[in-house]
Parts: sequence; C-alpha cells; structure tokens
Amino acid sequence: MKSKLPKVLHKVAGKSMLQHVLDAATKAGSKRNVVVVGFGGDTVKEAIGDQAEFVVQAEQLGTGHAVKQAAPLLSKEKGTVMVLCGDTPLVTADLISKLYEGHKAAGAKATVLTAIMPDATGYGRIIRTAEGDVARIVEQKDATEEERQVKEVNSGIYCFECKELFEALEKVGCDNAQGEYYLPDVLGILREQ
Repeated sequence: MKSKLPKVLHKVAGKSMLQHVLDAATKAGSKRNVVVVGFGGDTVKEAIGDQAEFVVQAEQLGTGHAVKQAAPLLSKEKGTVMVLCGDTPLVTADLISKLYEGHKAAGAKATVLTAIMPDATGYGRIIRTAEGDVARIVEQKDATEEERQVKEVNSGIYCFECKELFEALEKVGCDNAQGEYYLPDVLGILREQ
C-alpha cells in the first residue's frame, strides 16, 4: 500500500476496511470478534477499540499461523468460527449469514466460500474430487500447470467447527513455495480425517 497506515485501516466509503468487516460480522450475528494484528497492531487496536478482542501475530508466517494465534482465546470454545479477512470491505452480512447457514445445514466441519474468476491469477485454486467435493486448495505458487487452469478460487472466507479447526492447525506444515503455514491446508487435513 506504500503507506505507514496498516492496510486494514485504509478507508473505503468513509470507514476503514476492517470496520466494514466487523460491521458485517456483527450484523450477521457474530457473538465474538477476534482480530489478529501484526504490523501496526497498536494503531489497529486504537482504531477498533472494544469492538473486538486482539491477538498478536508477531511473525507473519502465513494464514494458518495467524489463525493459530487465536487458539488461547478460542480453542476451548464450542461452535463455529468464521474466518474473515480484514481487507475485504465489500463482504456483507447477508453473504456471511448465508455461508454460516449453509455450513450448519451441511453438518460440515469446514466450509470455504469460493468464486469463479475468468482470470484466477494470484488466487488459490479449489481442487475438487470427482464427486465435486473440495479435496484441497492449492496456492498459485504451489500449483501445477494443470491446477493453474482451474477458475474456481478461494475467497479466504471460511467457517470451521472450533475444536476441529484448532486440532487441524497443529498438523499444518510449511513445506510449500512460501515456507508458510497455510490455513487452506486445514481443509485437506479434515477431509483425510
């Protein structure tokens, strides 16, 4: 962003991107908001105040690592954890509600919101089984040429059953092109189980 201001605090339509996400989550019925902060964390905390609890990701080691930082606050909870990105100001309460309702109706342990992109460059690809279930998500840098042809992409928005999420995060490795702990790997781990 070429800015000293944390990305999630950049304004869109008069309020920060993160505020849009928190507003949508709250309107959709979120009972507890936990924000993972890194760069500029104190500035984010000051801007958001008591609208959320905060955990710090001191080292940016990937999305799986970021969510794992919330384990002390959430790992003993029962119910569903929804993971949203703080830089998605166009996410709506209606979309969040529909994703949650679909997750619960399916009795799933994990659900990912996907999209079809004519040009999927840069996005993680949804790899499905012959039956149409999500087998795994592969990041662009780790994808084969065939996988890069897939147009269905990961939105970065998920629902997980809490217990299963934090147990699976313990099994996520960092043997990939980025050397990071990828949250999407949780889906493959849960599928294998």
